[in-house]
Amino acid sequence: MSSLRRTFSENLINIRGWKTQRKIVVFESDDWGSIRMPSREVFYNLLKANIRVDKCPFCSFDSLASVDDLTSLFEVLESFVDTNGNHPVITANTVVANPDFSRILDSGFMEYHYELFTDTLKKYPNHNTSFSLWKEGIEKGLFYPQLHGREHLNVNRWMKALRAGSREMLISFYLNMFGISSDISNEGSKSYLASFDADHEDELNLHETIVQDSVSIFKLLFGFSPQTFVAPNYIWTDRIEDTLLKEGIKVIQGSRVQFVPTFSAGYRMKRHYTGQNNKLGQTYTLRNCIFEPSLNPTNDWQSTCLRQIRTSFYWHKPAIIGTHRLNYIGSIVEKNRTDNLRILSNTIHQILKLWPEVEFLTSQQLARTITNS
Repeated sequence: MSSLRRTFSENLINIRGWKTQRKIVVFESDDWGSIRMPSREVFYNLLKANIRVDKCPFCSFDSLASVDDLTSLFEVLESFVDTNGNHPVITANTVVANPDFSRILDSGFMEYHYELFTDTLKKYPNHNTSFSLWKEGIEKGLFYPQLHGREHLNVNRWMKALRAGSREMLISFYLNMFGISSDISNEGSKSYLASFDADHEDELNLHETIVQDSVSIFKLLFGFSPQTFVAPNYIWTDRIEDTLLKEGIKVIQGSRVQFVPTFSAGYRMKRHYTGQNNKLGQTYTLRNCIFEPSLNPTNDWQSTCLRQIRTSFYWHKPAIIGTHRLNYIGSIVEKNRTDNLRILSNTIHQILKLWPEVEFLTSQQLARTITNS
């Protein structure tokens, strides 16, 4: 029965929306630029404090991408070309800032401050030239940043927790870390990682400012404007879409469901499909394939991903593959990176073998293709 439900679900999400005869593959990868686990030492310090980071793959493996991480990823991508001579390319959905722990501490937790993620990189070993590699990846057509927000952090919720004396948040704060997942928290807290979640309607003005800041910083860092956006944890409101449009962003990446905060009543779920337009004329795209070996190492991710691509193509849909950054990070556990890059390489090899006419596009290129059609 589980196999039948899976088959039904994988077909259902592909029925509606924009269609194409082209075999298009897009790799969408979230969380680039964000702090998660600063180091193996921090990981063990949190474990000693009875914070079960070992129960969360993101806390176990994810971190800022090092020189070795980027070099290894780019080597795999550069070894393949599609029918047009283009490499597989990672649409790297990026948060452009992280908390400035020192300045927040100096304020006695009364004021929030942030630093650019490029400044955060300078504080990590083997990361000094990471941003140069980002630029090299962009030039080679291997890596293309798009917008994921300013921080992967619900600023208002986190600052309230620090001022209230949350044990877990204070322990992680003094280790220059904030990303304790709600599903491993001993305090039953709501997610601190859902940047655009809101407990009260009056928080939406802050979210508008954060979006505006993120677009300005993105332009400063990369020299071009973001054209697409994906919300952390797939949680956002209509106000976010209004602000994105004002900032020139007309395409919203997403998963099967958008979670809309209703404040005291939890969330309202909205389902989207690729090519769907909202009332503002913005276009949604839907991730219909998954490549997440770090989240479940026992699964056969090559077969899973190929099956989902085959289903996408059957319904004449682009194959939009969701694959978080944690799958390619080895600074906490090197085996995580080496094993997953081997699976990625084998999967891309099979994609080209099964569909020699395949085209690798970025999210922005796909959006342009949808719009032009």
